[in-house]
Amino acid sequence: MKTHYSDLIDQTFDFPQAEFSTEDGELYWHEVPLMDVIKQYGTPLKISYLPKIGQQIDRARKLFAVAMAKVDYKGTYNYCYCTKSSHFSFVMEEALKHKVQIETSSAYDIHIINALYEQGLLDKSTYVVCNGYKRPQYVDNIAQLVRDGFENTIPVLDGKDDLALLDAELDRPCKIGIRIASEEEPKFDFYTSRLGIRYSDILEYYKKNIKPNKKFKLKMLHFFINTGIRDTAYYWSELSKCLGIYVELKKMCPDLDSLNIGGGFPIKNSLAFDYDYEYMTEEIVAQIKSYCNQYDIEEPHIFTEFGSYTVGESGATLYSIINERQQNDRETWYMIDSSFMTTLPDTWGINQRYIMLAVNNWDKEYKRVFLGGLTCDSEDYYNAEAHQNAIYLPKLTPGEPQYIGFFHTGAYQESLGGYGGIQHCLIPAPKHIIIDVDKETGEYYTRLFAKEQSYRSMMRILGY
Repeated sequence: MKTHYSDLIDQTFDFPQAEFSTEDGELYWHEVPLMDVIKQYGTPLKISYLPKIGQQIDRARKLFAVAMAKVDYKGTYNYCYCTKSSHFSFVMEEALKHKVQIETSSAYDIHIINALYEQGLLDKSTYVVCNGYKRPQYVDNIAQLVRDGFENTIPVLDGKDDLALLDAELDRPCKIGIRIASEEEPKFDFYTSRLGIRYSDILEYYKKNIKPNKKFKLKMLHFFINTGIRDTAYYWSELSKCLGIYVELKKMCPDLDSLNIGGGFPIKNSLAFDYDYEYMTEEIVAQIKSYCNQYDIEEPHIFTEFGSYTVGESGATLYSIINERQQNDRETWYMIDSSFMTTLPDTWGINQRYIMLAVNNWDKEYKRVFLGGLTCDSEDYYNAEAHQNAIYLPKLTPGEPQYIGFFHTGAYQESLGGYGGIQHCLIPAPKHIIIDVDKETGEYYTRLFAKEQSYRSMMRILGY
């Protein structure tokens, strides 16, 4: 009978896959033997695999280049990285090696831009698209960027009040954008996004407020879809409405030349993940081209803002199973050596599911289990995969450790969990390592980015 964990994976999925394989019953991720990493660093452990960031950027650029070539698209494609997905220096540095543009969302983002410039990692021609609510400090910092000569700084108006705030701080010309307040997906609790200016108000707002002001040039129209770029009637409807506004704005504003299709590509959250990136890219480009041809206007430069798509698949989180608890006749709990609420808060906050695999013991029999975290909160658990309503892992053998990994966890988790701060039940932030590949030898190497959080750092934060 095929009752081993390896049999389960083989029967359920097309395996091995591009980034996953096994050898001697142990899991390899991007050809990295994870058991070797665990033996060196222990668990719980956060991993950032840097080469994946560049691979994602290059892939998107190739997709758009091919799509544009097929329809003879005249505009350019600009890949923006959303800093809010992961602000870590090693992420920013890796993305900038691939000449990305930057999208910011708050005042302190601008300090990161300045630091990267001082290190020579970006120059003043880099596009800095400033989204988000414009508090006074954010406006001050944006204005300072413009005064310092960052020629492609584009603050995007997130509301009707933003223009007056910028006008008061700026003493020189500045490019700007307008964000559309898109209609939300029908399942949302509200109909229209709180962010942006309503479709019906944009044209009149431009005529009354932007056009008479010689300080500002409207260069970009931005729309953002919370669900990301997906093949749904909702997405295509919102894109169509956006293109309709773009055409009308372009007729009265010759300076307008860029369309920012915010909302990113999805990332792989299951071994059964299936998404046609090529089709979606070609369809988006073709629709924009078609609209422009229909109304005899120039095709806009296309900007995308990819955050999770850029960095999500570069991350992994590894745990040990430290205990097995049989709480009733049907439910077996495997306890991990950390907390889902603190290290993978999306699993708790929005019921996000990731690829979850055993790291070792693939040659053992498997059983259905629930995964429990160390906090005293009843919500600190994980009990279903994206592709099925259950979790199956190898049966535990006394004296033989079991390790598991959650993959493609590289976006948002540290930011949402409060990296380096105080976590629920004082669960310490795990050790964090970086894996990179030597370009000359092709071999991977690791380095420690952060030690496991100590009680001393917690005591300092708490004022003891």
